[in-house]
Amino acid sequence: MRHGVRNLPQLQNLIKRDPAGYKDEFIQQYNHYDSVRQLFIINPDDNAAYFRELVSFIAQVAVCYPKETADFPSHLSTLLLQNYGTLSPDTRKTLLQNLVILRNKRVIPSIECVHFLLVRPIPNELASLLKSLFPLLPRTTSSSLRAFIRKTILSDIRTANLRSKNHKLNRAVQAMLFAMVERGMDAEVIGDKGKLRASTTSGANGEDAMWAVILTKELWRKGVWTDAKTVSIIALGCFHPVIKVQSASLHFFLGSDEDKEDSDDESEQEVDVKALHHRRDINKKTRSADKKLQKQLNVAKKKKHKTSEPSTPNFPALQLLNDPQSFSEKLYDNLSRYDKRFSLDHKILLMQLLSRVMGSHKLSVLPFYTYILKYLTYHQLRVPAILVALAQSVHDLTPPDALTPVVKKLAGEFVHPGVGSEVIAAGINAIREVCRRQPWAMEEDLLGDLVEYRKSRDKAVTAAARGILQLYREVNPGMLKRRERGKDASMEMSSGRQPLPFGHSADAAVDIEGLSLLEDHLKKLREEETGEMEEDGEAGWENWDVETESSESDSAGWIDVSSDDEDLEVSDSEDEKETSSVQARDKAKNVTEADKGTQAQDNRISTLATTKILTPADFALLNDLRIKAATKVAEDGGGSKAKRKLAALEASKKAAAGDGSADAFISENDILGPRKKAKSDYAERVASIEKGREGREKYGSLRGKKKKETPSSSTNREKARNKPIMMILSSGAVRGKKKASLREKQQKLRAHIERSKKAHH
Repeated sequence: MRHGVRNLPQLQNLIKRDPAGYKDEFIQQYNHYDSVRQLFIINPDDNAAYFRELVSFIAQVAVCYPKETADFPSHLSTLLLQNYGTLSPDTRKTLLQNLVILRNKRVIPSIECVHFLLVRPIPNELASLLKSLFPLLPRTTSSSLRAFIRKTILSDIRTANLRSKNHKLNRAVQAMLFAMVERGMDAEVIGDKGKLRASTTSGANGEDAMWAVILTKELWRKGVWTDAKTVSIIALGCFHPVIKVQSASLHFFLGSDEDKEDSDDESEQEVDVKALHHRRDINKKTRSADKKLQKQLNVAKKKKHKTSEPSTPNFPALQLLNDPQSFSEKLYDNLSRYDKRFSLDHKILLMQLLSRVMGSHKLSVLPFYTYILKYLTYHQLRVPAILVALAQSVHDLTPPDALTPVVKKLAGEFVHPGVGSEVIAAGINAIREVCRRQPWAMEEDLLGDLVEYRKSRDKAVTAAARGILQLYREVNPGMLKRRERGKDASMEMSSGRQPLPFGHSADAAVDIEGLSLLEDHLKKLREEETGEMEEDGEAGWENWDVETESSESDSAGWIDVSSDDEDLEVSDSEDEKETSSVQARDKAKNVTEADKGTQAQDNRISTLATTKILTPADFALLNDLRIKAATKVAEDGGGSKAKRKLAALEASKKAAAGDGSADAFISENDILGPRKKAKSDYAERVASIEKGREGREKYGSLRGKKKKETPSSSTNREKARNKPIMMILSSGAVRGKKKASLREKQQKLRAHIERSKKAHH
């Protein structure tokens, strides 16, 4: 070694400045490293610190000598994979950090031919970072090291897909993850019920599959992987024999965050602010400790103010399922076969996923309705979640014969005088949600009994009964009694409208509903921009014909209504008769004009879709125009039907603005209905108090601080003046005056006289 080069950091600095000039020194150190490495493999505890220094030195300068250090990455990978159990924690961390350094310096690739890791030994030329890190995840017991490996893998894949999708890398990693999940599929399902929970052991295959699912979920959540292959990996995990892997996969599709305990990210852990302050008070005060405390407090504050949104189903993942019918049948087979081994919570997870797949893809797994009958009792634990799973599994293609026993069981168990009002409301709401998706599952006699509950004194029961009444007024009023059908339903039935039987579909769509409104709006905008009004003779005649027909129909409608009113009118006064007749004619005219205008607008077929590509902005504008037109019809006296149409349009706009799948699934609140406000817990009360303090001045007395020229608090004399009289009477000063002797009183009097004389002078 040259004169002046005394340690490895100094040699590292000189090599980076002049690689060619110090090549001989580097080769000497590399040969020394090779001999130390062979000794280290035999005895890992001997010279471990010096070996770590050599590894760090070579990793820093390996980019300067790529040919001489070609085998260096494979040395590190072999040490980690083959001698992981005998290495000390510091040595493991050093080797991993140097592998990451080599990857950042582009000495080793991200991944190449990943399947070699699974089917054959890793050759030297294919040594890479990910192939070394993936097998270490299940074997690492240190949480900090495991978090480091996990973060490195995710960041490496995310960086590779930053500018454009790296399909070669993604396919290779996905094949590895799929194989990690598939490796333990042949094992026996143990379950998690009772004693089986304590005896459940994941094993090596279970750990591999668990980490594969965790990494896949994280890459999906970050938006790196959004394809069907990613969904297939987690879909396979839903049938894994290890319950922990099953639960993590099910939670992915359900969109819940209850499996956060599998995450090793330290930022996800809860921060105890009170414990941090207490630790700061008792420990030594240093600047570094203050900075660390402030950083943790900022993280806690950010997490506290972060808005917590309710969990929503992972709708895109459900749509990307490959062969959803087979997936649903396997889910049901898994649920029914291991019914005695699974706990209730796990069975509810399986029911929820099965029902959501059935509802979103309109599938039929008819044995599921027979299986769920045994859980439809009011004393069943978590019965609202079971009712939700039942309701959202139903769709318009579900056979009514399979649902009729379910509806009867619901009515017999939940809707009778022997249970509470909350149970009755939940039962009627569940029946309503089932019948909303398949109205033919209801029997006419049972519907009449359920509608009678609208006279109940309980608000929730009344709302539930009115909801099912309103539902059948819209979908099948013929099943209701004549006095319960309502005006609009009776008029529709008299006009000959009948509900479509099961298996029949409506006429094929020939146009987008309301598209003529968008066409007229765009035409008006073009005319305003150009400033030219194009006059077409034929168009003018068409407008004239429409106006003529509408006026004739209006007059005809006016004559019919007036004649009916004259037959029913009974009055002794001619003035009253004439006034009421005019009012009836005006009202009928308004309603008829609104109906005719709406019908003409609906019957008109627009050609805009054949001449223009409609964008999402066009559909948003179309929705606004439909809402505006429906609002006008409702204000002009369109009746309750127009109001319901307006409410449906506004609800669809709100759903489109938020989540497109918001209306696809229901929640437990839809089943339970309106309830009395439950008593809030401590956290909710504290949150309410803090919310009330927002935007308010600092609490405290404002008398001495705001009402003076110079802000200050009140003096002791002012405080004594406002003291309650009972406290003054029991004070030491007052008691001392009462017990004072004559001599003490004389002394106080003389002192008072002396002070008075001095004050005058």
